[in-house]
Amino acid sequence: MPLQATSGAASYDAFGGGVPVVPAYIEEVFSCFLYTGTGASQTITNNIDLSTKGGMVWIKSRSAATNHNVFNTTQGANNLLHPNTTNATVNDTVSLTAFNTTGFTLGTGSQTGNQVNVSAATYASWTFRKQQKFFDIVTYTGNGANNREISHNLGSTPGFIIVKSTSNSTDWVTYHRSYTFPNWIRLNSSDTESTTYGDAWGAVPTSTTFTTGSGGFGDVNYSGRTYVAYLFAHNAGGFGLTGTDNVITCGAFTSDGSGNATVSLGYEPQWVLYKSTDTANSWALYDNMRGMPVGTTDRRLLVNTAGAEVGVSLNTIDPTATGFNIFNESTSANFIYIAIRRGPMKVPTSGTSVYKGYTYTATNVNDRVLTSASVSNADLVWQYNRTDGGVGAVDRLRGFTTELGLYDTGDDGAGAGYGIKSIVNTTVNLNLLGGAYTSWNAGTNSYAMQTFSRYPSFMDIVCYTGTGSNRTVSHNLTVVPELIICKCRSTSGAWEIYSSVLANTEYLVLNTTAAKATGATRWNSTTPTSSVFSLGTSANVNTSAATYVAYLFATCAGVSKVGSYTGTATTKQIDCGFTSSARFVLIKRTDSTGDWYVWDTARGIVSGNDPYMLLNATVAETTNTDYVDTYSAGFELSSTAPAAINASGGTYIFLAIA
Repeated sequence: MPLQATSGAASYDAFGGGVPVVPAYIEEVFSCFLYTGTGASQTITNNIDLSTKGGMVWIKSRSAATNHNVFNTTQGANNLLHPNTTNATVNDTVSLTAFNTTGFTLGTGSQTGNQVNVSAATYASWTFRKQQKFFDIVTYTGNGANNREISHNLGSTPGFIIVKSTSNSTDWVTYHRSYTFPNWIRLNSSDTESTTYGDAWGAVPTSTTFTTGSGGFGDVNYSGRTYVAYLFAHNAGGFGLTGTDNVITCGAFTSDGSGNATVSLGYEPQWVLYKSTDTANSWALYDNMRGMPVGTTDRRLLVNTAGAEVGVSLNTIDPTATGFNIFNESTSANFIYIAIRRGPMKVPTSGTSVYKGYTYTATNVNDRVLTSASVSNADLVWQYNRTDGGVGAVDRLRGFTTELGLYDTGDDGAGAGYGIKSIVNTTVNLNLLGGAYTSWNAGTNSYAMQTFSRYPSFMDIVCYTGTGSNRTVSHNLTVVPELIICKCRSTSGAWEIYSSVLANTEYLVLNTTAAKATGATRWNSTTPTSSVFSLGTSANVNTSAATYVAYLFATCAGVSKVGSYTGTATTKQIDCGFTSSARFVLIKRTDSTGDWYVWDTARGIVSGNDPYMLLNATVAETTNTDYVDTYSAGFELSSTAPAAINASGGTYIFLAIA
């Protein structure tokens, strides 16, 4: 009879009898949260309920060569294991001290070997909440029996299992669905796949049990020893509004003769762990919060070593809208991986969760932290030099340190070394770095920032490589894009704009004042869908081997509105369906020339003075105008607004955010 799992099914309130009754989303069960140590107790709020649901917290110093630290709710706070060592459970009352309904609490975190909160050190934490079809924890006591069945509550067949003795010094034994059964690999080693060290597995796991092998093998079922098993699902569905979306995949790939590979997941990942099975390589861990930007240096941690985080000299991993690409790894080698879907998956219900605007004055200080900024895990940032003019864009997918000027045709190379040092959760970190990044924190200039977060139905970002032929590009907006902003990254070229208001043979140019133009080679005369947008052969959107970035926006009820209007030259109210006035407004005339105007409440949308910036020009902010005013359902155009905003009979597009 199988040993019953110690994690009860009652933990999984999102499922009843395996049938979803309440939608589950990846942001409810997984978090990558970065923080800086304080040396004093601090609470990490990542909005994962560990206290009532249960789960695991994995912490590693990014800045120092110290152990990985894993805590779980089954063993309880103050107990930890090191995945890079064979050590048994360590009791430490100053490391993780409590599991909370919104995260966890750290103590002073300075006990030798278990550092999780040393003052000024930087850390990454990964939280896995117990949830059927995602992650489960089982603890048991070994009995020495051969082929012992142990029950679990994963609700699906595990794709990856990690077993560790908590009472004794043993290796971390891993099962992966892509290993040659019954082979295994040690998590705390760079070993290749083999059964050299013992018979770990007695049978392929099922949706209710996993089976240990030889009872005399001390790493999985030695009599009297205690063990913990971490189980990870594989393409089991169970998530999203319909309960059919996958959020975790345990697969395999083979690199080519150049060490490259393409992996299809059906979603964009935020966390990837991979290991060669036939080459002695370390377990490489990447995530999009520390940085795995497309085409540039990635931030890597190795699970089987205590080493600090390193910036890989060669690009090694690029996320795509449907998976990831591997570069410069071992040639013609076989790899296994575990990937977790990027969130959030929920459609937003408020503008404040997806957009923030704020202002600041330069200080010329290195490693400056904008403590007053709360940016909601920003994925896209537009920065305005209010004093000297010019608007720059950076994004998480390309990397925050590479700016693209919205007003010019420069490529990534021209903007390298300008931007933001990092955005850590909700905090912006600027840096001068010996002269770089000065356009964001220079002199006594005044600045403004707009931060946008990727959410379904609101905004998405896609990086792609051109083909020179008519093609489609996948996206994860989940609805039909109404505004697409495209820019070539590898060579100079104009910012080209698709608008659902225009014909699919028409386009606008962000870095000019030009009216709409006709050109079927931009969008291939094809309207986007909820999963792809189409491109023609124009060099500005799809030249062979060139790299591009696209920002996609859509109307999200009560949150954002992509729309159009016809000017009246009189006071005109624009109904966006909001319950409070718009906090961000972008307007462009389409039937004639006109600038790209931006207003926001951080700089002020008030009666009598509405400062605006121009995206397409390097001119200082204009003040003492009264062109746009507040209106409860959206925004209001003034009768004094110029023709570029409200000419009688003129046609316009806009993007507004509540």
